[in-house]
Amino acid sequence: MTNRRHFLTISAAAAAFSSLGTAAQPVHVWQGIALGARTTLRLSHPDAEAISARVATEISRLEDIFSLYRPDSALMQLNRTGAVQAPPFELLECLSLAAAVHRASGGAFDPTVQPLWAAYAEASALGDAPTAQALQHARARMGWQRVEIAEGRIALGQGMALTLNGIAQGYIADRVARFIGSEGLSNVLIDTGEFRALGSHPDGHAWPVRLTSGGQVPLASRALATSAPLGTTFDEKASRGHILDPRSGTPARNIWREVSISADSAALADALSTAACLLDSRAEIDACVAGFKDAKVEAALAAG
Repeated sequence: MTNRRHFLTISAAAAAFSSLGTAAQPVHVWQGIALGARTTLRLSHPDAEAISARVATEISRLEDIFSLYRPDSALMQLNRTGAVQAPPFELLECLSLAAAVHRASGGAFDPTVQPLWAAYAEASALGDAPTAQALQHARARMGWQRVEIAEGRIALGQGMALTLNGIAQGYIADRVARFIGSEGLSNVLIDTGEFRALGSHPDGHAWPVRLTSGGQVPLASRALATSAPLGTTFDEKASRGHILDPRSGTPARNIWREVSISADSAALADALSTAACLLDSRAEIDACVAGFKDAKVEAALAAG
């Protein structure tokens, strides 16, 4: 399985922020891992190092909810047992937003694709594509309508499993922004694979975030997410992308090279950019995004 997304994220960050040292207060940079992706925090504050340590603790707490890599996370418990009693508020909030994007995208965005993703990943490990039978079996265990969400309980249908990889990185960025705001900071850029600006750059201007495909989006108190159907692939030829269509059981069609969406919420931008990669036209993307106040399509680059 090849993975381009982390490289693109790192190189974009390096290009976008090469001039930060000119700020009156030096910008402290902390790096770690969140949901398997490199995470970068840039902030300007006399106690930046101590605050970064507390942020790392908060990220770890959120991973205990959303991670598919930690066996005891709330999400893994849900997938393993089919139900979670008294679920964490953060999981409920994230799933509620996922439901809204599911509706707005006509079902294109669907966290129940985890069995489908597993089928592709297992076949990829053997250097092959999943069989028709494997895909049929996976699709029989999908369907957002079979997810029950209530304040005291989340439950899945028989054999189902969720992935929040198309929204949780953005959600963590939002929660980190809220946490940092409670520390009294206001000029911070968070990069969890999606960008979330809390305030502006310390020099008073917007944070200059460059798109990997070219162009720049100024961010101030706003978020930006970019999704690419072939950003991560299941094969060495980089032809089977990681964004899977629940309606067909196949990877996103080769329509879009990259879609970037900004919004007040990084979780929303993350989910919308993922959904957009599965839509057939710019008109469909615009209609989906229009259902959310202040969300905006920054770029939708056609493939080829």
